[in-house]
Amino acid sequence: QVQLVESGGGLVQAGGSLRLSCAASGRTFSSYGMGWFRQAPGKEREFVAAIGRLGGTNYADSVKGRFTIFRDNGKNTVYLQMNSLKPEDTAVYFCAADRSGLPRTNDDYDYWGQGTQVTVSS
Repeated sequence: QVQLVESGGGLVQAGGSLRLSCAASGRTFSSYGMGWFRQAPGKEREFVAAIGRLGGTNYADSVKGRFTIFRDNGKNTVYLQMNSLKPEDTAVYFCAADRSGLPRTNDDYDYWGQGTQVTVSS
């Protein structure tokens, strides 16, 4: 069982930056694929970014060039650096872990965090 705890959300003006963190429990963090998803009010959850156990990454087109996902296996933590934020990035952001170790873009992940709110004002 893996427990995931997100942090780093908040209120930021358009054009600003935030860094989200997701701390994972357990001793097998380095073997997991990790993903970030988001869900805006009234919308379905959507893929944002993912990183595999070997470091490969995937990004949604809407965030390419603005967001960066990276991981620190020594700290059992995955990060999402978000720059040039836009009001349409407003959502609850979720961290997820997948036993396959792949940077999946679908939401078929094994473990999920509770989410952290990101609000971007115009």
